[in-house]
Amino acid sequence: MKQNEYTVSGFAGLLGSDAPAPGGGTAAVLEGALGAALTEMVCRLTAGRAKYAGHEALILDVQSRAEALRDRLLDAMEADTAAFLLVSNAFAMPKGTSEEKAARSAAIQRGLEKCTEVPLEGMELAAQALELAASILGKFNENAASDLGVASLSLRAGVQGTWLNVLINAASLKDRAFAEDALAKGRAILDRALPLADRIFGEIEASLL
Repeated sequence: MKQNEYTVSGFAGLLGSDAPAPGGGTAAVLEGALGAALTEMVCRLTAGRAKYAGHEALILDVQSRAEALRDRLLDAMEADTAAFLLVSNAFAMPKGTSEEKAARSAAIQRGLEKCTEVPLEGMELAAQALELAASILGKFNENAASDLGVASLSLRAGVQGTWLNVLINAASLKDRAFAEDALAKGRAILDRALPLADRIFGEIEASLL
């Protein structure tokens, strides 16, 4: 069964077990998916209401794009665990001869590269969802203000959680050019996403005080 097909309690139980996967990386992309879903929800609660008719085109566009991002982030849950298993399986390869050691080392590095690429993609998807959420500030059904605020928190957790996974895997890469490129891309996403998350939460909080 795919991890995104578990019940909520089933996935939480699996996450809390002593199984090495799923772990923090999978949880981080799930946070992103939840944030995108909440953004989608806010749009659905806004669309069709006369008070927000002037923003209808934007709201419907954001709704559609948030839904697509939600699905991609849910798919990334499976990709994160699959990448981890590449590394885990590589460590289990035989290492009795020099040839076996070389093959094992190469497989580990390929797995680590994948374990760096997957959370980097998760960062980007969550950042895109934050951009969508920010684009509807002041244009959405204010009764759903707290929902958009929670979306910003979930998406921030998605961005920063996947960043930690980029960091931990990039540190073990022998291809330092690959690692530094991934780190640079990740930092650029952080610089883009975190101010948006703070802005969304700040404006929502202020509107509720």
